[in-house]
Amino acid sequence: MSRTLAFLGLGAMGWPMAAQLARHSNETGGRTLVWNRSEAKAEAHAREFGSEAVTLPEVAAADVIFSCLPTSAEVDEVLEALAGHLRAGTVWVDCTSGQPEAARRQAAALAKRGVAFLDAPVSGGPMGAQAGTLAVMVGGDPAVLEQVRGDLAFAGKVVHVGGLGTGFAVKAINNTLMAVNMWAAGEGLAALVRSGVDPHAALAVINASSGRSYPTETLIPQRVLTREFPVTFQLGLLAKDTGIALNVVQDARASAPVLLQVAALYRAAAHHVGAEADYSAALQLVEQLNGVELR
Repeated sequence: MSRTLAFLGLGAMGWPMAAQLARHSNETGGRTLVWNRSEAKAEAHAREFGSEAVTLPEVAAADVIFSCLPTSAEVDEVLEALAGHLRAGTVWVDCTSGQPEAARRQAAALAKRGVAFLDAPVSGGPMGAQAGTLAVMVGGDPAVLEQVRGDLAFAGKVVHVGGLGTGFAVKAINNTLMAVNMWAAGEGLAALVRSGVDPHAALAVINASSGRSYPTETLIPQRVLTREFPVTFQLGLLAKDTGIALNVVQDARASAPVLLQVAALYRAAAHHVGAEADYSAALQLVEQLNGVELR
């Protein structure tokens, strides 16, 4: 059965995710509506992928609405703008790296209009979005997930992780674990450089040993040692995610001193390096603290 899908937010992740939806719709005889704060970007997406650029009120024609915005605050803004237009029976799937509390609050507001809500953040980066292999961690009613599972054309793996807000919680902890690995690797490499070790040689050993991680295998060799730092995910957004993880820890009354310290370190990095820099540029603060450069 053909469906009308909508995608809100055509950033580094949203652009290729919406492209996957458009390809899916083109194959099934459905439609994919796209909206972005910059209308020109939505029109460019429509020209390239066969989606349809629409105004925000026109998004309400969709059976399933996907959003992928910087924070839950932007989702609140579009929800408010659409409040008088949404139709009962619609499903809203929020792929934003949002706040667990916001998911529960937004779901309650939408339920009054007969709209179901899932928090469904993704992991895998722009390359995963382009390949349609993203991991999706979903919070909410599993029956609602089954209604839209076939529409998740950007996904390679979909996991229901619990009730409303749990998708956002898992995403925040996942990103913070990556942040822990990257910061620790940066400190270790800085110490080795100060000891006279070539960081390329050190990584060759680490990546064949138990200390390897995604940052040592990919981020540091491709972004830090090359001094390129291409902006695919802003450092300020990673600092935001570590802050959400901090809230998860506090709400759970858990003991997580490493995660709490890392949240503080990434806030400092965003302040000193720049919130709009690539997240790998956080290691520039590690370099400054150690008086070395990893190259």
